[in-house]
Amino acid sequence: MSKLRISLSCGNYDRTQALFDGRAPIEGCEVTAVPLEPEEAFHRAFRYHEFDVTEISMSSHMMTTARGDNEYVAIPAFISRVFRQSGIYVRTDRGINTPQDLRGKTIGVPEYQITANVWIRGILEDEYGVKPRDIKWVRGGIEEPGRGERAPIELDPEIDLKQIPDDRTLSDMLASGEIDGYIGARAPSCFLRGVPNVGRLFGDNYIEAEKDYYRRTGIFPIMHMVGIRKSLVKENPWLPVSVYKAFIKAKALATHELNEICHLAVTLPWMVHHLNDTRALMGEDFWPFGLEANRHTIETFARYHFEQGLSKRQVKPEELFAASALDLSKI
Repeated sequence: MSKLRISLSCGNYDRTQALFDGRAPIEGCEVTAVPLEPEEAFHRAFRYHEFDVTEISMSSHMMTTARGDNEYVAIPAFISRVFRQSGIYVRTDRGINTPQDLRGKTIGVPEYQITANVWIRGILEDEYGVKPRDIKWVRGGIEEPGRGERAPIELDPEIDLKQIPDDRTLSDMLASGEIDGYIGARAPSCFLRGVPNVGRLFGDNYIEAEKDYYRRTGIFPIMHMVGIRKSLVKENPWLPVSVYKAFIKAKALATHELNEICHLAVTLPWMVHHLNDTRALMGEDFWPFGLEANRHTIETFARYHFEQGLSKRQVKPEELFAASALDLSKI
């Protein structure tokens, strides 16, 4: 039996590296693997459906699933997760000292719908009572002008969202004080350059804020998952389990290497110490795959997504995934 030829695209993270170097092969497949930055992979996947297996945005996948026009079905391999209290940047000369001080302020977003911003808005409302309608939103490119939404969105009329001029960027506007803050997955260059009066809302204490959030909620926010072209799954129903098993193996190899103190796998001097601290807070499997271990996190995101007007109905977690990949524990 000849192997199925498939294309794969995702970030070359430590937890996916074994898929690129062959240590975690996909059973029954001959794989052409292309490492890409997530934004490029998302654009090429959702606009042109270029890849058979690809890293996908949780927000975009939930949006298309709710509409019933998703070209991909996911497996519960969550290859990007980030706490997002660190993703809120503000002018430090505007009296913004707490999340509640964001009310009435003008805050920039690269896209309203991106996963990181869904999480941040949800956290602001759940944890601090700051609703999306309490903020004036402006949208545009962080470093390059002219960015808009990846897919059309229809928001509640109460949401004040405006596009910035096509020749401006959010980073420049934050640096000049034309906007009061910015939220997003990437740090704006004005912050990285140390521009005066630009800082994180939670300052140097953002890690403690994120740890406290985890202790209270048990949520380690999911950003990206892995999608498989639905048409390919229909023709090859065995494929989701094969792909999922490969991603599980790749993550296991990466986690094992983090614990190797003889020769450090990551260019950080106290990596094993960081690993042990993380396990003390979050448990042995601090980056879990699978639906049940992540059900509360996915349900919380689905609620945020619906409440923020990005999905027309609240999606059930099971709808996002290939059913066979959810029964892997029984194999």
